[in-house]
Amino acid sequence: MPSIAVYCGSNPGFNPAYLAAASEVGAALAARNIRLVYGGGSVGLMGAVADAVLAGGGQVTGVITEHLVAKEVGHHGLTELQVVGSMHERKARMVALAHGVICLPGGFGTLDEMFEALTWAQLGLSEAPVVLYDIDGFWTPMFAAIETIAAEGFIRPQHVPLARRATSADQAIDLALTPLEKQLGKWTERAQ
Repeated sequence: MPSIAVYCGSNPGFNPAYLAAASEVGAALAARNIRLVYGGGSVGLMGAVADAVLAGGGQVTGVITEHLVAKEVGHHGLTELQVVGSMHERKARMVALAHGVICLPGGFGTLDEMFEALTWAQLGLSEAPVVLYDIDGFWTPMFAAIETIAAEGFIRPQHVPLARRATSADQAIDLALTPLEKQLGKWTERAQ
């Protein structure tokens, strides 16, 4: 069974479209028999995507830290809840369990997960595609920032497309399951 990791906020955000999109992604994963791998939370967009998968009869693996379980934010109705010791273990486990990644809106934690997954793909440490589901333009400034960083010589042009853009739940899932092309190494053929 294919698995997709979804990174998203533990808050719902102010735009109701974010919560609706999280539920739409969850329902689409369940309908397509794709396991959700996510941060294990019961609140915000995290809870919404997990609840939608479960409501559709799908399977959900949550990966959460001991620290967050102690704060009682873990989802107790999942197919499986894996408890790990640190945030680094959590991120590594989620990527290891997934064929691809979808990033919904979120805060620092979502950004951290997204950039680590992109870095691992850039370095050839992971083959999981990373898709930013651009709901109501949420990720548009991030794509502009990535282009600026590349224009300034800090990301090679061929690595810019590692951050894939989707504008629908089905497109996000399709892109997350589409294998990465072989990447030119980060330091290969350094600019003079």
